[in-house]
Amino acid sequence: MLELHCHTTFSDGSLTPQQLVNRAVAKGVKALAITDHDTISGWEEARSAAAPHGLEIVPGIELSTTYNGRSMHILGFYPDPHKLEAPLQERINGRHRRAQKMVEKLGELGYPIELPPMSGNMAPGRPHVAKAMHAAGYVTSVQEAFQRFLGDHGPAYVPYEKFTAQEGIDLLKSCGAVPVWAHPYLFHGGVVEEVLPELVKDGLMGVEVYHPQHSSSEERVLEELCEKYGLVMTGGSDYHGPQSKPKASDVDLNGLNLSLGLLDRVKQAATDLKRKG
Repeated sequence: MLELHCHTTFSDGSLTPQQLVNRAVAKGVKALAITDHDTISGWEEARSAAAPHGLEIVPGIELSTTYNGRSMHILGFYPDPHKLEAPLQERINGRHRRAQKMVEKLGELGYPIELPPMSGNMAPGRPHVAKAMHAAGYVTSVQEAFQRFLGDHGPAYVPYEKFTAQEGIDLLKSCGAVPVWAHPYLFHGGVVEEVLPELVKDGLMGVEVYHPQHSSSEERVLEELCEKYGLVMTGGSDYHGPQSKPKASDVDLNGLNLSLGLLDRVKQAATDLKRKG
């Protein structure tokens, strides 16, 4: 009944916060985290939509950082939004600059596109560029856009502006948020068992153990590592909305059947952090 990793149209999800809440209620979710990339703009709409249904909204975010020169995502739960406002605006500005650079690269390659208008509090990313390529008829699917142009080694790829995992962890903790390494086995910059101790030294407090692209054996390894280092465990479907061409790894809301008990430990960690701060 727990979902701690979901996206809305404020980043790269296809559902508005209202629509996401409606689907979560229909699927039996009791606590739903809004974890858009580098923005917290979806919280209020989600809270308003959830109130009549008794659905608990967990305030969250997914920061885009780098480690060993590769993309690493850090989830943060229960941050103080006022403390996050200014630094997040710079992260969003960086996302707009990155998206524009990818558009320029595609134009140089002979694939001119225009991104749809976006408000200043929306966080554009590669999926928006891929959808624009699909709309222009250059590719047959978003997946093809990534495979041919926008993947990490593609001709139109542009890396994130420098923002290290340690900087992300420090930012989250300074705002009272519990920092959690998102989907560790999707990270391509090192071995999980070697990277995790370094992140713990940097202040990491949790790991997203349960994720659609983690195998059961990988989950067991992460459970043992969390026990070893005293870390909270989280999980979620990493839901981005209904997919026209779903992959085998796609999971619907509440598809992982996670216990609400996981959230209790996250709440306690957030309380302890704020007490120390």
